[in-house]
Amino acid sequence: MNSLEQYVENWRPGPVVSTDLLGPQAAGNLAATLDLDHVPGAGEVLPALWHWVYFLDWPPTAALGTDGHPRDGHFMPPIPHRRRMFAGGRLEINEPLRLGEAATRHSEVVSTAVKSGKTGELMFVTVRHEFSQGGQLRMTEEQDLVYRSDPGSSTPFTRVTEPLAERTTPWAAEPATHPALLFRFSAVTANSHRIHYDAEYTCGVEGFPALVVHGPLLVLYMAELARAHSTRPIKNFRFRLTKPVFVGDAIRVQGTPAADGAAAELAVVTGSGTVHASAQAEYA
Repeated sequence: MNSLEQYVENWRPGPVVSTDLLGPQAAGNLAATLDLDHVPGAGEVLPALWHWVYFLDWPPTAALGTDGHPRDGHFMPPIPHRRRMFAGGRLEINEPLRLGEAATRHSEVVSTAVKSGKTGELMFVTVRHEFSQGGQLRMTEEQDLVYRSDPGSSTPFTRVTEPLAERTTPWAAEPATHPALLFRFSAVTANSHRIHYDAEYTCGVEGFPALVVHGPLLVLYMAELARAHSTRPIKNFRFRLTKPVFVGDAIRVQGTPAADGAAAELAVVTGSGTVHASAQAEYA
């Protein structure tokens, strides 16, 4: 039996059902954080992935670990010295959620697996969320999370220092990342992980070269690029996070639409084309 498997052999968390009124204030806070002109109001549809600022968990401060993450959680595997990484996910939208209307989220673990990687054993957990509104299933999301047991510092990452290459894609944006942006995004998503706002901890304890840009923020940048270049709403969105981006890195969010306009390939790149995140969007 693998060492991680001994801790999770009998780990079978049950489903969790939560509700949110989807008040427009949280959407307005996200729009301000992303420097967007239009702020969705009550009755308007919630753009793809904006549900990430709803259904938030706020455990007591005393329940946080030294890294800022909650020490315990319903869907967190009981492994020692747990480190968590957001690896990717899939979103299928039957009908967008609408602001100002109560919504329900049904969440459950749908798969677990322990595998060996370059840095040792990794536990892969996929959590499925089903969102309903007005008694109807509106959308389904699956999140792929990776956990490892590591009492020491993180695996060192080499920071990309090369300037951005010449643009070659039809769609592109170059958002600037800075500590205030990361702090605000942590606030709107209730993310207290210290690697996003505490430079001394990030570099001295976890071994990163600088504050780490949130993976979900990179994903939202890709989704917003796809949304900005089509009048058709996003129906399906698949994404993968492969390399961290650090605060101050020059990044380009780029996209290439399909010839028929029904889909788009997206990515977040640095330097000489290094890909940090990628996504595929399909339009309704």
